[in-house]
Amino acid sequence: MAKNEKGKPKAQGEKEVRIYSLATTVNECIIFLEELEGSRLLPIWIGITEGQAIAIRFSGVVLPRPLTHDLLIAGIKQLGWAVQKVVVSDVKENTFYARVQVSDDKRVEILDSRPSDAIAIAVRAGCPIFVDESVFERCQTLTKPISEDEVSKFKEDLKNIRPEDIFKDLKKKPEEGSEK
Repeated sequence: MAKNEKGKPKAQGEKEVRIYSLATTVNECIIFLEELEGSRLLPIWIGITEGQAIAIRFSGVVLPRPLTHDLLIAGIKQLGWAVQKVVVSDVKENTFYARVQVSDDKRVEILDSRPSDAIAIAVRAGCPIFVDESVFERCQTLTKPISEDEVSKFKEDLKNIRPEDIFKDLKKKPEEGSEK
């Protein structure tokens, strides 16, 4: 299996991403994942609570008690395991799916997760975040702005974006064994 620059496992169809932006409305958050070796941005709608859990990590706020994601990381570490990576692995009927990969250096285990929780775990664990290429292929993505005019227009467009704008062209996964 190929390895990324940090020596972590990287599957063929996975593209490493980072958090580009986190936009909040009254009742939801949108996290934009930026492809590191490309120009695509993937917006994922997440809950306010999960958005706050991700934002708190970046704000430098120190809370007196651990949040749920902090507790999970502490438990994983105390058991002698480490989070290796998280992967936004699929999208079905407008719902994203993710996996958290953990290891104790002898075994690797994959944990099913919501993308928002997986990303909140990744920012705490300091591990890489990936998106499976099939997710990029099946979703309407945005292109990173380059010029100042493009940045201004992009920010204005973000104010009016809705989930149906991203999912309207969601492509169906090819059925196994069907003709192409």
